[in-house]
Amino acid sequence: MQLLSSFPWMRRFALQLAFISVALVIMVSLAACGGGPSSGTGVTSSGPVNLTIWSWVPNGLDKSIALYTKLHPNIHITLSNVGAGPVEYNKLFTSIKANNEPDMALMEYQYMPTFESTGALVDLSQYGANAVKDQFAPWAWSQSTLGNAVYMIPWDSGAMIMSYRADLFQKYHLPVPTTWAQYADDAAKLHAANPNAYITDFPPRQPGQFIGYAWQAGAHLFGINGQSWNVSINSPQAQQIASYWQDLISKKLVKTDPDFDNAWYNDLQTGGIATWFSGPWGLAVLEQNAPKTSGDWRVAMVPQWQAGQSVDGNWGGGGNVVFKSSKHPKEAADFVAWVASNQQSLNNIIQGSTLYPVDTAGLDNPFWKTPQPFFGNQVVGQVLKQESAEVNVNFQWGPTTSQVFNDIGDNFANVVIGRGTLPDSLNAVQQSTITYMKKQGFSVSTP
Repeated sequence: MQLLSSFPWMRRFALQLAFISVALVIMVSLAACGGGPSSGTGVTSSGPVNLTIWSWVPNGLDKSIALYTKLHPNIHITLSNVGAGPVEYNKLFTSIKANNEPDMALMEYQYMPTFESTGALVDLSQYGANAVKDQFAPWAWSQSTLGNAVYMIPWDSGAMIMSYRADLFQKYHLPVPTTWAQYADDAAKLHAANPNAYITDFPPRQPGQFIGYAWQAGAHLFGINGQSWNVSINSPQAQQIASYWQDLISKKLVKTDPDFDNAWYNDLQTGGIATWFSGPWGLAVLEQNAPKTSGDWRVAMVPQWQAGQSVDGNWGGGGNVVFKSSKHPKEAADFVAWVASNQQSLNNIIQGSTLYPVDTAGLDNPFWKTPQPFFGNQVVGQVLKQESAEVNVNFQWGPTTSQVFNDIGDNFANVVIGRGTLPDSLNAVQQSTITYMKKQGFSVSTP
């Protein structure tokens, strides 16, 4: 069984730098995310219930909806794919302003706090969401909550993995790195052996990937301190990551080209880069865009900062939320919990869209236990399952993701053309984030 490779939504993570118009966001104080129950008024209805859901993963979800409505004949669910990432988010912000959101929507983990700050999300705990808590990977559940409130039911994973060209590692006698020190050593040896080959690419305008590295290292970019947001984008752990990659950039041992463009795809195809760090969604990206390398790639654990450690970060993934404008929040809450935890539902979506779930039972789905020809018949699901269990649970996104991503991207882009360093950039983004959040009315503290 090959990984499905014809789903452009897998590239949605490359869209994270697109501008989301903050003018449409009505920011409220942090008290809104302190954990009190939302004001949903829906009850189980005996009559017809019409629900809508926006999702950029329609393949397979349509079958799950059909199954759910067969089990609940009084419920009708309309599925709409209005676009992925910022395309959907802009439409959601517009709908929030007009008070005509869909009942439910799929969104990435990093944007949930931003939407919660508008006051538009239902606290699902009042509808029994915590009853399914233990069915999900702890880190994913943590991403779905603020305080004692549950604002999302997690769905898929972005636990980071290292895809690498096994043929190139063999050709140049490189060990598959288990530590970041070993990875840097491989980078130097590879480029010395072939000046046209690089260990990887460091795309400056891809903060999701950089933050995934920082997440693994134990960085805490945001936290909740009473009624304030604690901001520490330039934490020692984040600075460690910045210094590491700055060293590789300064030594010209990594490329610094934009990812998800033709030149980058060509490098995947021709061996211009030997590794790529992504979430499970990246497997289909490789298969779709580097078909001539079928059989050459393998998947490995992300290198560790200390030998013998076993910890990971996350890049991507998300879950489904329910909006307060819904006339039937109880039924909507039941559906988003069911669709992410019912095994037949998950099987539909895994088969239809190559989704990698965060429901722990779903990790053993037969699809992910099958050898994958593109990856040399490796059972890649074994690596994915281990990485999902090792994602650092103590990580918190803040309420201004778009601003943070844009500021990191702008600063990092200057670095690769010789203006400043990555550690300096994090210091600049720390200050710009504090300034921006205060202007938006948030109470802000620093370590």
